[in-house]
Amino acid sequence: MSRLVYLGTPEPAVAPLEALVEAGHDIALVVSRPEARRGRGTQRTPSPVAAVADRLGLTVTDDLEDVAASGAELGVVVAYGRIIPARLLDAVPMVNLHFSLLPRWRGAAPVERAILAGDGDTGVCVMRLEAGLDTGPVLACRRVDMDDEHAGALTERLARLGAELLVGVLQDGAGQLGSGEPQRGEPTYAAKIEPEELRLRWDRPAPELHRLVRLDRAWTTFEGRRLRVLDSRLVPAPGMSDVPGALHGTTVVTGDGGLELVTVQPEGRRPMGADEWRRGVRAADGERLGTDTGAPEADR
Repeated sequence: MSRLVYLGTPEPAVAPLEALVEAGHDIALVVSRPEARRGRGTQRTPSPVAAVADRLGLTVTDDLEDVAASGAELGVVVAYGRIIPARLLDAVPMVNLHFSLLPRWRGAAPVERAILAGDGDTGVCVMRLEAGLDTGPVLACRRVDMDDEHAGALTERLARLGAELLVGVLQDGAGQLGSGEPQRGEPTYAAKIEPEELRLRWDRPAPELHRLVRLDRAWTTFEGRRLRVLDSRLVPAPGMSDVPGALHGTTVVTGDGGLELVTVQPEGRRPMGADEWRRGVRAADGERLGTDTGAPEADR
């Protein structure tokens, strides 16, 4: 087994770390982003990876410079959230687990961009890390169908698959990885999703809006207050109004077709069924969603 340094931060990077530990690899050091304030309180909490590493009895740091002195044969990077400087790659060679089929969707938000683009499949790749953005040669990939999956569930599935892939790639030790295969195809880039992109613009076609809902953070407004749309389904246009955003029952008129609201979350409240929300606000047929301009304050 290999002596590794592991670099990761969010929840999707937890399963690969646990899998490497279970497979018997010696994790010399875990590097994660610094503690951050989460929610509305002032208390700062460790990242999901740092918390799990601590539970596993691993040494944790938020100082990337500690990598050079770790004594590791190889670094494993999973959603770390920071570019690794070339000088550290010279000191410790690294591989990266990336949640896309490279070279499609290099960058920060590969799962979300694949969903928004309407891709029918995606996957995970293990590549050798270079100074460029996700440009390194590929050691192994696995492809999966996306179906109508939401980003959270899909990312969780890819994290589990990626964990298995990493263990398989490293089963013969860090010194036996090989050089990998150059990426082939036209690269696309997955920029970070900005809050304004998550706004449901009802003059857009229903399939496009439904894909946005699948990111789990889509929002609109009703009577000046934010309304998150957490789940939806495609239905025929209501036939009662051609004004985008008009509400008929729990179905919203769009630029092409109807979008039925299934689960929503009003501002400051818990998620609930769209029927319950509509009864609570006494929304009449023909009232419109999304008539307010500008992003809700909490999303700016």
